[in-house]
Amino acid sequence: MDLPIEWLPAAGRPEQLIVLLHGVGSEGAAMAPLAQLLRHEFPQAAVLAPDAPHRFDGGGARGRQWFSVDAITEDNRVSRVAAALAEFTPWLRATQQRLQAVPVETALVGFSQGAILGLEFALAEDGLAGRVLAFSGRFAKPPAAAPQHTTLHLFHGGADPVIAASFSRQALQAMQALRGDATLDIAEGVGHELHPVLAQRALFRLRNHIPARTWAAALGAVPSLPSDPDDC
Repeated sequence: MDLPIEWLPAAGRPEQLIVLLHGVGSEGAAMAPLAQLLRHEFPQAAVLAPDAPHRFDGGGARGRQWFSVDAITEDNRVSRVAAALAEFTPWLRATQQRLQAVPVETALVGFSQGAILGLEFALAEDGLAGRVLAFSGRFAKPPAAAPQHTTLHLFHGGADPVIAASFSRQALQAMQALRGDATLDIAEGVGHELHPVLAQRALFRLRNHIPARTWAAALGAVPSLPSDPDDC
Protein backbone atom coordinates (compact mmCIF):
# COMPACT_ATOMS: atom_id res chain seq x y z
CA MET A 1 0.00 0.00 0.00
CA ASP A 2 1.16 3.53 -0.74
CA LEU A 3 1.84 5.62 2.37
CA PRO A 4 1.23 9.33 1.72
CA ILE A 5 1.49 10.14 5.43
CA GLU A 6 4.19 8.71 7.68
CA TRP A 7 5.13 11.12 10.42
CA LEU A 8 7.70 9.81 12.90
CA PRO A 9 9.07 11.29 16.13
CA ALA A 10 12.02 13.64 15.81
CA ALA A 11 14.12 11.21 17.84
CA GLY A 12 13.78 7.84 19.48
CA ARG A 13 11.44 4.90 19.05
CA PRO A 14 7.76 5.74 18.63
CA GLU A 15 5.84 5.40 21.87
CA GLN A 16 2.65 4.76 19.92
CA LEU A 17 1.64 3.71 16.43
CA ILE A 18 -1.50 5.46 15.12
CA VAL A 19 -2.82 4.27 11.76
CA LEU A 20 -5.54 6.29 10.04
CA LEU A 21 -7.91 4.49 7.65
CA HIS A 22 -9.72 6.70 5.15
CA GLY A 23 -13.24 6.32 3.79
CA VAL A 24 -14.35 4.88 0.47
CA GLY A 25 -13.43 6.92 -2.60
CA SER A 26 -10.88 8.91 -0.62
CA GLU A 27 -7.15 8.48 0.10
CA GLY A 28 -4.70 8.61 2.96
CA ALA A 29 -3.78 12.26 2.37
CA ALA A 30 -7.38 13.25 3.15
CA MET A 31 -6.75 12.22 6.76
CA ALA A 32 -4.08 14.93 7.15
CA PRO A 33 -6.11 17.29 9.41
CA LEU A 34 -6.78 14.52 11.91
CA ALA A 35 -3.22 13.26 11.56
CA GLN A 36 -1.89 16.73 12.38
CA LEU A 37 -4.11 16.95 15.44
CA LEU A 38 -2.89 13.57 16.69
CA ARG A 39 0.73 14.40 15.95
CA HIS A 40 0.45 17.62 17.94
CA GLU A 41 -1.15 15.82 20.87
CA PHE A 42 1.20 12.82 20.79
CA PRO A 43 4.54 14.07 19.39
CA GLN A 44 6.33 10.82 20.21
CA ALA A 45 3.85 8.76 18.18
CA ALA A 46 4.25 7.44 14.66
CA VAL A 47 1.22 8.65 12.67
CA LEU A 48 0.55 6.84 9.40
CA ALA A 49 -2.24 7.12 6.83
CA PRO A 50 -1.98 4.54 4.02
CA ASP A 51 -3.91 4.52 0.78
CA ALA A 52 -6.32 1.62 0.48
CA PRO A 53 -4.95 -0.97 -1.96
CA HIS A 54 -7.72 -0.76 -4.57
CA ARG A 55 -8.86 1.96 -6.93
CA PHE A 56 -12.37 3.20 -6.18
CA ASP A 57 -14.70 1.47 -8.61
CA GLY A 58 -17.41 4.10 -8.26
CA GLY A 59 -15.58 6.57 -10.51
CA GLY A 60 -12.90 9.21 -10.03
CA ALA A 61 -9.22 9.16 -10.91
CA ARG A 62 -7.61 9.16 -7.47
CA GLY A 63 -10.04 7.62 -5.01
CA ARG A 64 -9.25 4.34 -3.28
CA GLN A 65 -11.27 1.70 -1.45
CA TRP A 66 -10.64 -1.03 1.10
CA PHE A 67 -13.45 -3.05 -0.45
CA SER A 68 -15.97 -2.49 -3.22
CA VAL A 69 -19.38 -1.08 -2.41
CA ASP A 70 -20.73 -1.86 -5.88
CA ALA A 71 -23.96 -3.86 -5.43
CA ILE A 72 -23.10 -4.37 -1.77
CA THR A 73 -25.61 -6.11 0.49
CA GLU A 74 -25.80 -7.09 4.13
CA ASP A 75 -24.77 -10.61 3.08
CA ASN A 76 -21.80 -9.92 0.80
CA ARG A 77 -20.42 -7.09 2.94
CA VAL A 78 -19.05 -9.68 5.38
CA SER A 79 -16.95 -11.52 2.79
CA ARG A 80 -15.73 -8.27 1.24
CA VAL A 81 -14.52 -6.94 4.58
CA ALA A 82 -12.86 -10.29 5.35
CA ALA A 83 -10.95 -10.08 2.06
CA ALA A 84 -9.86 -6.52 2.91
CA LEU A 85 -8.62 -7.68 6.32
CA ALA A 86 -6.58 -10.43 4.68
CA GLU A 87 -4.69 -7.67 2.85
CA PHE A 88 -4.50 -5.14 5.67
CA THR A 89 -3.47 -7.36 8.59
CA PRO A 90 -0.08 -8.51 7.19
CA TRP A 91 0.71 -4.89 6.34
CA LEU A 92 -0.02 -3.80 9.91
CA ARG A 93 2.06 -6.61 11.38
CA ALA A 94 4.98 -5.68 9.13
CA THR A 95 4.61 -2.00 10.06
CA GLN A 96 4.60 -2.80 13.77
CA GLN A 97 7.77 -4.82 13.31
CA ARG A 98 9.44 -2.11 11.22
CA LEU A 99 8.69 0.62 13.74
CA GLN A 100 9.14 -1.61 16.82
CA ALA A 101 5.59 -0.84 17.95
CA VAL A 102 3.90 -3.39 20.17
CA PRO A 103 0.17 -4.10 19.76
CA VAL A 104 -0.93 -2.46 23.00
CA GLU A 105 0.66 0.78 21.75
CA THR A 106 -1.15 0.58 18.40
CA ALA A 107 -4.36 2.47 17.61
CA LEU A 108 -6.42 2.23 14.43
CA VAL A 109 -8.45 5.33 13.60
CA GLY A 110 -10.98 4.79 10.82
CA PHE A 111 -13.60 6.91 9.11
CA SER A 112 -16.66 5.40 7.37
CA GLN A 113 -15.37 2.40 5.38
CA GLY A 114 -12.10 2.67 7.29
CA ALA A 115 -14.10 2.48 10.52
CA ILE A 116 -15.85 -0.67 9.31
CA LEU A 117 -12.46 -2.18 8.56
CA GLY A 118 -11.17 -1.19 12.00
CA LEU A 119 -14.13 -2.60 13.90
CA GLU A 120 -14.00 -5.92 12.07
CA PHE A 121 -10.24 -6.00 12.60
CA ALA A 122 -10.82 -5.76 16.36
CA LEU A 123 -13.01 -8.86 16.22
CA ALA A 124 -10.75 -10.86 13.91
CA GLU A 125 -7.41 -9.87 15.47
CA ASP A 126 -8.21 -9.21 19.11
CA GLY A 127 -5.25 -7.54 20.80
CA LEU A 128 -3.21 -6.79 17.66
CA ALA A 129 -4.23 -3.19 18.29
CA GLY A 130 -4.86 -1.79 21.75
CA ARG A 131 -7.56 0.59 20.54
CA VAL A 132 -9.82 1.10 17.56
CA LEU A 133 -11.40 4.52 17.07
CA ALA A 134 -14.33 4.28 14.64
CA PHE A 135 -15.85 7.45 13.19
CA SER A 136 -19.17 7.08 11.36
CA GLY A 137 -18.81 3.31 11.07
CA ARG A 138 -20.56 0.05 11.81
CA PHE A 139 -19.89 -3.65 12.15
CA ALA A 140 -20.27 -5.65 8.95
CA LYS A 141 -22.65 -7.87 10.90
CA PRO A 142 -23.75 -7.98 14.55
CA PRO A 143 -20.84 -9.35 16.60
CA ALA A 144 -21.14 -12.72 18.31
CA ALA A 145 -18.29 -11.98 20.72
CA ALA A 146 -16.47 -8.91 21.99
CA PRO A 147 -12.73 -8.32 21.80
CA GLN A 148 -11.12 -8.78 25.20
CA HIS A 149 -7.80 -7.05 24.47
CA THR A 150 -8.88 -4.18 22.21
CA THR A 151 -10.88 -1.17 23.35
CA LEU A 152 -13.42 0.31 20.94
CA HIS A 153 -14.14 4.04 20.84
CA LEU A 154 -17.17 4.89 18.69
CA PHE A 155 -17.87 8.39 17.33
CA HIS A 156 -20.86 9.36 15.22
CA GLY A 157 -22.79 12.32 13.93
CA GLY A 158 -26.37 12.19 15.12
CA ALA A 159 -27.61 13.36 11.70
CA ASP A 160 -25.40 11.05 9.61
CA PRO A 161 -27.37 10.25 6.40
CA VAL A 162 -24.88 7.65 5.11
CA ILE A 163 -24.33 5.33 8.09
CA ALA A 164 -26.93 6.05 10.73
CA ALA A 165 -25.83 6.75 14.29
CA SER A 166 -28.08 3.88 15.36
CA PHE A 167 -25.37 1.48 14.13
CA SER A 168 -22.94 2.87 16.71
CA ARG A 169 -25.59 2.76 19.41
CA GLN A 170 -26.26 -0.88 18.55
CA ALA A 171 -22.54 -1.60 18.58
CA LEU A 172 -22.19 -0.17 22.09
CA GLN A 173 -25.18 -2.19 23.29
CA ALA A 174 -23.65 -5.34 21.81
CA MET A 175 -20.32 -4.67 23.51
CA GLN A 176 -22.07 -4.09 26.82
CA ALA A 177 -24.01 -7.36 26.49
CA LEU A 178 -20.85 -9.26 25.51
CA ARG A 179 -18.71 -7.60 28.23
CA GLY A 180 -16.46 -5.79 25.82
CA ASP A 181 -14.76 -2.47 26.49
CA ALA A 182 -16.31 0.35 24.43
CA THR A 183 -17.30 4.01 24.57
CA LEU A 184 -19.63 6.06 22.38
CA ASP A 185 -19.75 9.78 21.62
CA ILE A 186 -22.53 11.21 19.44
CA ALA A 187 -22.52 14.79 18.14
CA GLU A 188 -26.11 15.83 17.53
CA GLY A 189 -26.73 17.70 14.30
CA VAL A 190 -23.49 16.45 12.73
CA GLY A 191 -23.55 14.48 9.49
CA HIS A 192 -21.16 12.02 7.85
CA GLU A 193 -17.87 13.76 8.55
CA LEU A 194 -14.79 13.90 10.73
CA HIS A 195 -16.19 16.79 12.71
CA PRO A 196 -13.83 18.78 15.01
CA VAL A 197 -16.10 18.13 18.00
CA LEU A 198 -15.75 14.37 17.52
CA ALA A 199 -12.01 14.71 16.91
CA GLN A 200 -11.67 16.44 20.28
CA ARG A 201 -13.66 13.66 21.92
CA ALA A 202 -11.26 11.18 20.37
CA LEU A 203 -8.34 13.00 21.97
CA PHE A 204 -10.18 12.93 25.29
CA ARG A 205 -10.74 9.18 25.03
CA LEU A 206 -7.12 8.53 24.09
CA ARG A 207 -5.84 10.63 26.98
CA ASN A 208 -8.27 9.60 29.71
CA HIS A 209 -9.92 6.23 29.10
CA ILE A 210 -8.47 3.41 31.18
CA PRO A 211 -9.38 0.08 29.56
CA ALA A 212 -11.64 -2.19 31.59
CA ARG A 213 -9.06 -4.98 31.33
CA THR A 214 -6.52 -2.71 33.06
CA TRP A 215 -8.92 -2.08 35.94
CA ALA A 216 -9.65 -5.80 36.15
CA ALA A 217 -5.97 -6.68 36.31
CA ALA A 218 -5.36 -4.08 39.00
CA LEU A 219 -8.37 -5.04 41.11
CA GLY A 220 -8.43 -8.77 40.41
CA ALA A 221 -12.07 -8.44 39.41
CA VAL A 222 -14.34 -8.92 36.43
CA PRO A 223 -14.56 -5.69 34.37
CA SER A 224 -17.72 -3.67 34.88
CA LEU A 225 -19.91 -2.82 31.91
CA PRO A 226 -18.92 0.27 29.89
CA SER A 227 -20.58 3.54 30.71
CA ASP A 228 -23.52 4.99 28.82
CA PRO A 229 -22.86 6.95 25.61
CA ASP A 230 -22.02 10.63 25.78
CA ASP A 231 -23.74 13.24 23.65
CA CYS A 232 -21.58 16.16 22.62
